[in-house]
Amino acid sequence: MHFSTNRSIARARWLTVPALILIAVGCEKATPVFEYVYLPGTEIGSGANLPFTPAIKVGGGNIVFLSGITGAPVPHSHPHIPAEFDQLDFDAAAQTEAVMERLQETLRAAGGELSDVVQVTRFVADIGANQDAVNKVMNRYWGKHRPASTSVEIVRLATDPRFILEVEAVAVIPD
Repeated sequence: MHFSTNRSIARARWLTVPALILIAVGCEKATPVFEYVYLPGTEIGSGANLPFTPAIKVGGGNIVFLSGITGAPVPHSHPHIPAEFDQLDFDAAAQTEAVMERLQETLRAAGGELSDVVQVTRFVADIGANQDAVNKVMNRYWGKHRPASTSVEIVRLATDPRFILEVEAVAVIPD
């Protein structure tokens, strides 16, 4: 009985070493593995003005969850003081520029880039009036990359009623 127990322990050790090597090799990926999943008519260059991809399949990297980002300066007071925002441009395109710059800044602080974003949720006030301007700016920032995206129309943002856009995101940043 003692002999078979020692043999089992030795066999387990012998199997553990290759498993650890496989895990270590698998963790050495320098970039996340993205696979864009398109539906017919949604491919880049199809003529659709889509700032997103229907789905992205991810095979590696570190998941980073980004809190909602608005065009408000960082830091700003909590509770919010509207006078802190009086000097801002509240045009939809200008707000989207500020959001995308802050998104890029936050990603860089986490070791990533905009191209690492796999999913965004956009909270937009008066989406009918603002969506085209928001899409145009976001498309410019995304370049050829298109994360999966959801847009939600809202009555107003908690930060200040003059803001029309808040974006939260999920990124997969290389190890």
